[in-house]
Amino acid sequence: MHEKLKNYKSLLYLMFFILILVFLRLSFAPQQSFLPSDIKGKIEAWFAQRGVSLFKAKPLYSRVETKEVVQEESQVVDVVEKVSPAVVSIVIKTVDFSVFSGPSLAESGIGTGFIVDKNGLIVTNSHVVDNDAGDYSVILKDGTTYPVEKIHLDTQNDFAILEISARDLPTVDFGDSDALKVGQKAIAIGNALGQFQNTVTVGVVSGLGRSITAFGPFGDEKTYSSVIQTDAAINPGNSGGPLLNISGQVIGINVATSSRAENVSFAIPVNDLKPVLESFIENGRIVKPYLGVSYVMISKEIAELRNFPEGAYVTGIVKDSPAEKVGLKRGDIITKFGDSALGTGFTLSQAVLKGKVGGEEMLTIDRDKSILLIKVTVEEMPANL
Repeated sequence: MHEKLKNYKSLLYLMFFILILVFLRLSFAPQQSFLPSDIKGKIEAWFAQRGVSLFKAKPLYSRVETKEVVQEESQVVDVVEKVSPAVVSIVIKTVDFSVFSGPSLAESGIGTGFIVDKNGLIVTNSHVVDNDAGDYSVILKDGTTYPVEKIHLDTQNDFAILEISARDLPTVDFGDSDALKVGQKAIAIGNALGQFQNTVTVGVVSGLGRSITAFGPFGDEKTYSSVIQTDAAINPGNSGGPLLNISGQVIGINVATSSRAENVSFAIPVNDLKPVLESFIENGRIVKPYLGVSYVMISKEIAELRNFPEGAYVTGIVKDSPAEKVGLKRGDIITKFGDSALGTGFTLSQAVLKGKVGGEEMLTIDRDKSILLIKVTVEEMPANL
């Protein structure tokens, strides 16, 4: 009996001590203080001398983490505020005819573009503006509408340069798509579904050097080599709009989305656009370098499997082309264009685009296991191609 009483007393002392600790912790909570500050200070000092930090409650989440999240959100907001005035919605007007009501004018949003020169140059995809039967106009973020005066198409690379009569427009800045890393932030701005102007989506760069085949509304297909994959949502109306890094620089031109999976979208690297745009500004028209071969890229995996070098396998030569003039043959494997090694991450088309019309380039050729060095003069692509 005496032993049980002793145990009860010990239990009561323990409970009393726990209640005191709870009271003191509440007293030292930032917004629930029951004690005067001087008493709190003496009690805290007594426990501190004994190595106990009793009253500094650990926060439920890290202020550092919160600060990083807020900073990241602020960066995205800053990018959108900086770039969205230079992003335009592209609208087409067409004449429809009904046997009941006769002709009628229809207007619909079809894509996105971005301003690259303050005096009215806009870049988009060529497939956005390749309908000869329509009249195009662009709408700025503030609602100002400009008719498109001229359209310059580069269907091979799916670029189009539009001219409008305007001055002192906001413009975008270009980044370096060759320096991209998988996992870095990617921001897309565009006319989603052709009706939601300046829609913003955020994701990351999911992959680099992808090759895809996209299908148009009429069954036509287009193969894109070495494009950027992102999980930032890109809808049909986003085509031609900018893909941006966290600094607000354009790193790609949004072009396609996968119909077989969610959050799998693609953009053409902006470095593919730069030489086309520079040539246009210099010549007043799109001047494209031209080699005159058809080819398929040999990937690293196929090269190892078939004991081939990695590069561009020539499947055909265009008559009277620079390639024919220097004696390239079907079956040749072009492994280098100038100093640039070719592979699935850097195709022959990309290498040729970086060249200058009239410039000489050294081709490294694997022909039946023999290595040849052939100098070729790059020409301008004929209009009929």
